Amino acid sequence: MRIIAGTLKNSTLYLPKNKNTRPLKDMVRESIFNFLMHSNKIPFQLEKSIVLDLFAGTGSFGLECISRKAEKVYFVENDKYAIQFLKKNIDKLQVQKKTKILNKNVFDILKKKNVFESKLNLIFCDPPFKKSNIEKIVESIFINDLLKKNGIIILHRNKITKEKLPNYLKIIDERTYGISKIIFAQILV
Repeated sequence: MRIIAGTLKNSTLYLPKNKNTRPLKDMVRESIFNFLMHSNKIPFQLEKSIVLDLFAGTGSFGLECISRKAEKVYFVENDKYAIQFLKKNIDKLQVQKKTKILNKNVFDILKKKNVFESKLNLIFCDPPFKKSNIEKIVESIFINDLLKKNGIIILHRNKITKEKLPNYLKIIDERTYGISKIIFAQILV
């Protein structure tokens, strides 16, 4: 696994050997960033953005954001083993000043507005495929008003999963890659 583009391009990342962490494949990550940077469906600028990487695992998504000039990435991860690798990757890439690891349950973090220095431009949500509480996550983001206007939520799910997403979540695009489904959305205000 490597950083695909930007200032840290081709840097390799440490990966855990256990099956608890499911790293986002390079091809899927590259497709997500191609859509974010080049689609005329969304006016999005990654440079100087504030990013939240939920269920961060080894941090590949958030670290890719930093490589592409995001200002700050908050990594939320509850698994101690995955956090060891996340810390090693942050140290290896020397991006400590642009990152913050929140070793807590996602719902505990989303309930607190004051955890983040400002509203977020991008939230990447990659829960384990077996988790079915994606609606609660979106609801917490909405209720706590965590996204800036025109902010983007990206959901990574198993392609066979059927989410019941709230009406205030506007699906911009949905793409399938192997067993993965990527949903790009915005919260309607």
